[in-house]
Amino acid sequence: MSVKKTALDKDLKWQKRMDAGLGETASISAKLGLALVFLLACSAFVAFHMGGLPQSGFLIAAAVIGGYMALNIGANDVANNVGPAVGSKALTMVGALLIAAIFEAAGAIIAGGDVVGTIKNGIIDPTQMPDAQTFVWAMMAALLAAALWLNLATWFGAPVSTTHSIVGGVMGAGMAAVGIGAVNWPTMGTIAASWVISPVLGGLIAAGFLAFIKFRILYTEDRVTAARKWVPILVGVMVSAFTMYLMMKGVKKIWKAETPVVIAIGVAAFFLTVIPVRKAVFRASASMTGRRKEIASLFRIPLVVSAALLSFAHGSNDVANAIGPLAAIVSGVDSGQIVTSAPIPIWVMVIGALGISAGLILFGPKLIKTVGSKITKLDPIRAYTVALSAALTVIVASALGLPVSSTHIAVGAVFGVGFLRESLSHRRRKVASPMLVDRPENEQGDEHIEALRQIDPTEAEKAEKKMRKRLLVRRRYAVTIATAWVVTVPAGAFLGALLFFTIRGIML
Repeated sequence: MSVKKTALDKDLKWQKRMDAGLGETASISAKLGLALVFLLACSAFVAFHMGGLPQSGFLIAAAVIGGYMALNIGANDVANNVGPAVGSKALTMVGALLIAAIFEAAGAIIAGGDVVGTIKNGIIDPTQMPDAQTFVWAMMAALLAAALWLNLATWFGAPVSTTHSIVGGVMGAGMAAVGIGAVNWPTMGTIAASWVISPVLGGLIAAGFLAFIKFRILYTEDRVTAARKWVPILVGVMVSAFTMYLMMKGVKKIWKAETPVVIAIGVAAFFLTVIPVRKAVFRASASMTGRRKEIASLFRIPLVVSAALLSFAHGSNDVANAIGPLAAIVSGVDSGQIVTSAPIPIWVMVIGALGISAGLILFGPKLIKTVGSKITKLDPIRAYTVALSAALTVIVASALGLPVSSTHIAVGAVFGVGFLRESLSHRRRKVASPMLVDRPENEQGDEHIEALRQIDPTEAEKAEKKMRKRLLVRRRYAVTIATAWVVTVPAGAFLGALLFFTIRGIML
């Protein structure tokens, strides 16, 4: 009887796995189908409005590639803006997708600018291009190369820089078109430096703020009183930082303010925030007993607002990675000349904005989960420090003239938070107060260790240390992500060169 029951259990378990696999396959197929509908809509629109123009087929292909690039930006890069909020449960996945999609599109359309530089970051010298046709082929190859690399990175679950992806594509296509001398190697050196600068700065700033919150609020005897004192100041710092961040990155194409003006407005934003937030914190904490979850709840609303603002700033800046080369192709085909700064037709802007939002909704959850929960466990306090780090690192780096990547900053901040937690957890044997330890929230693991402690205290201590280290920072994600970062520019360059030769071979 027991044998039959075991066999039946195995059959049911196999059936359940098969049903889950079929459901996932159907979901992926539906998402791919919707993405294909979006790309077909892009091609239909261009065919309808430009079908009579010379090389209209080339423009249709370029629009599809631009839409494909925008989809991949949404799928990969936007996770950095909302991932911490989702991982900390300040936002649901659906809420995060809706907020990010709306603010990404708004940032792209409202503050994306009406002119975009087509040679990304001055990577290649356009004057060395022999003719406009070669230039257009290079831009198309660069755009497709970046999109393919982003697609591959998303499939592997690695958040990478879309800017670095398009930089690699432009470099490779430029080298294939003109030669190695076309590349601005000093600029490439600064971009390589950002691989280290961005995550290190982001991690240090996030860890620093988290340590401040722990020692000034969470490790005090009266957490509620400490929270009433410090939370308004911390929220004021966040509002000030995001005000300056948006002025420097989000609305710079609408209004480019001088540095003293940016600083003055940032300081004013701090003081205008602290007083009303202090009153709100006093009201919210009136019935609090001082539990960590209660204190963390005070950071939920600022965290949601930060996700929206980060998405707006990202949309206004990174939409250029999708529409910049597309605008160059359109201008090059239309004028027959090499363009380094192209006016953006409204339909090009709409393709970029809608593509980013569609890519986020269809394929973004995978990377959102990676950033929000798979690297280290986040709560609203930890997620707050990640969001604040994203804004402050850009401000600091801009002031110092250092190249940074928003993707690398956000992911570096998550790792910085995780490694700080891990460092504090290792102090358990050296300190008397259990408050100085970030205990992994794993009840089954704790019960197992307690049972083991009754049998062999030494083995129990080893097991506890191993469990804590495994749960606080997942090393395999660090290796995967770091590898993807290093490979992004070379991979984009290789694909850009290969695609340029392919396009040239087809067109000739």
